[in-house]
Amino acid sequence: MAESKNTTRGKVPIVQKLSFGAGHLVLNLLPGSLSIFMFFLLSAFGMDPFLAGLLGGLPRLFDAITDPIMGYITDNTKSKYGRRRPYIFIGAILSGILFAVLWQLDAANSQLYNFWYFLIFSMIFLIGNTMFATPLIGLGYEMTSDYNERTNLMAFSQTISQIAWMVVPWFWVIIASPDIFPLGAEEINRIGALGLGEEETKRMTEQALQANGVRKLSVVVGIICMLLGLLPAIFCKGIDASAIENRKEISLSKVWDNLKDLFANILLVSKNKPFMKLCGATFLVFNGFQLVASFSYFIIVYYMFSGDFASAGNWPAWFSTISAFATAFLVIPVISWMANKYGKRTAFVISTVISIVGYILKWWGFNPDNPWLMFMPIPFISFGIGGLFTLMMSMTADVCDLDELENGMPRKEGTFGAIYWWMVKLGQAIALVLGGLVLKLVGFDQNATIQTAEAMVNLRLADIIIPAVTAAMAIGVMWNYGLSEEKAKEIKERLVERRGEL
Repeated sequence: MAESKNTTRGKVPIVQKLSFGAGHLVLNLLPGSLSIFMFFLLSAFGMDPFLAGLLGGLPRLFDAITDPIMGYITDNTKSKYGRRRPYIFIGAILSGILFAVLWQLDAANSQLYNFWYFLIFSMIFLIGNTMFATPLIGLGYEMTSDYNERTNLMAFSQTISQIAWMVVPWFWVIIASPDIFPLGAEEINRIGALGLGEEETKRMTEQALQANGVRKLSVVVGIICMLLGLLPAIFCKGIDASAIENRKEISLSKVWDNLKDLFANILLVSKNKPFMKLCGATFLVFNGFQLVASFSYFIIVYYMFSGDFASAGNWPAWFSTISAFATAFLVIPVISWMANKYGKRTAFVISTVISIVGYILKWWGFNPDNPWLMFMPIPFISFGIGGLFTLMMSMTADVCDLDELENGMPRKEGTFGAIYWWMVKLGQAIALVLGGLVLKLVGFDQNATIQTAEAMVNLRLADIIIPAVTAAMAIGVMWNYGLSEEKAKEIKERLVERRGEL
């Protein structure tokens, strides 16, 4: 009789939770920084809007290919350090360094040079980031096999990750501040020597200041992400990889066999009905939210402050920061409690209903006569995104157990995680395109300081109706989600028995 192995995982130690949370902080800080820095391709480096759009879209297509491949590789890796941790370690270093390198642009270079420089290094950066992100997500699914502890782990990591969204909105202020990243005397003298008029000199100085801020802040962000990203590789522990059977050999000589097996795994995953429900609900909630994410900024500036950017000041940044703060310290703890008491599906339904109430409250919250009211809907709205990833990531870990029971080893946490986040990224790209279309349809004029009353009413209605409707549709998708706590625990017991664990 085979010797039993005590590999069943329960409570996750606090050091591992903190390290895993640090990794998720990086997962949010890098794309959050990237989305803000992309604006400065136009204003600081003079990139044509069409070319800037290509630089935003083309790398996403490349990213969609690398995610499932990386997930498959980590699922089948054999290493004394585990299946995920070596890639997380290398990926953290590459992500930090390459993010800084990516933004070492100069407006003095030709537009074509900057385009190809940014496109090539975007591809290389995304390879490093995929090496970090995909195995980190897979590692989280296998750090514990306890039904409730999975929710606690994901809630903890999501709380820490919200720090990124408390900080990122202030990058607008930091990059353009002459006190934080001042221009050197040489650059100031160079602009002065051009003999331009006062307005043109002011414009070029602001452009140079922004470019300088982007270059230097990218280095700071890169170093922080690299150091934080190394923590899960050093301290987090996954499943005992020695107990995982049927892993494929990953090598160049087996590349065709590996690709065939990868597509077979993707087909198996697509037949997993609970997982498809998780993907569908996430697509609806997250991308309904993303589609109108920028609308709050436009409503604050153009509706509440009549297009006066100076008067709007830091109100948009405070709106984003307080939203993240409420998500981290108010919403996620409540959702975690609800999931452990009433079940994950029920917690998702309740939190999504609360978010719909929040969206409706925006109609009265965005009030030109009292700007403070804009913070009133935030605790309600935050239940949407706060509940989404906390619960969906926990439920995906349960789905991985179901897959092992039905299809055997190797376990496919990496593949499940890669496909889930590939779907999120695809939806995000679609939302970015549709967001611009909605702005056009409601009558928003980007060249007008004062928007028409009709355009503002339509924009405010779209800001409420779109995410509320997609959230309601997500509730419908999850209504008959069948992987309950009782069933998940039954699956775990059968797996423990099959593996010969204690």
